[in-house]
Order: sequence, then C-alpha cells, then structure tokens
Amino acid sequence: MINGAHAVIYSKDPEADKAFLRDTLKFPYVDVGHGWLIFGLPPSEVAVHPSEKNDVHEFFLMCDDIDAFIAGMNEEGVETSEIQAQPWGMLTKITLPGGGKLGVYQPRHERP
Repeated sequence: MINGAHAVIYSKDPEADKAFLRDTLKFPYVDVGHGWLIFGLPPSEVAVHPSEKNDVHEFFLMCDDIDAFIAGMNEEGVETSEIQAQPWGMLTKITLPGGGKLGVYQPRHERP
C-alpha cells in the first residue's frame, strides 16, 4: 500500500535551495549522507488534470493565508509574484535562491 509521496525539485543551485527549504520555510529534514537532505512536507493532495501530453507534472505548496505568507516571505527577503486570483485559489510564486519558481496558493476548494 502507498504510504507517502516523494517530490523532486530540480535546481541549478541545489545547496542554496536546500538551505531555503531548511532555514526559511523551516521544513523538517533528515540528512541521509553527504549533505543529501530529504525534507518532510505538510499533508498533501494530488489531482489529475486533462492534458494533450503525459509526464507533465506540477508541484505547489499550500497555505491558509496567502497575504500572511507573502508578508513573511518579504520579511525574509524572498521575492514573491503578485497574487493571481484563480477559480481554485489565490496563487503566488516564490523565487528560490537557485532561480526556480515555486507556486504557493491558498485554496478555495475543499481539502480531502
């Protein structure tokens, strides 16, 4: 039986992005050797969307209060995008130290 999920974030600067997840977002982690950190995530959910292609996946973090999240990130000096109102939630993107973007949203939908 499935007991969890493992997401991968690819990065041009993995050390900086690992430090961001550890120090800024304060995700719990284990070091499985040689500085290879595996981070714990809050409860998750998955949805299936229609597409013309397979093997296309996205990863978003979720929060209860997008305004408070953005304020906290700004205090940490983390760049966030303008809030985009979507039918499913209020979305921002944070810029990781490695240059990648990560979506964070406050859902409008029910949670499983």
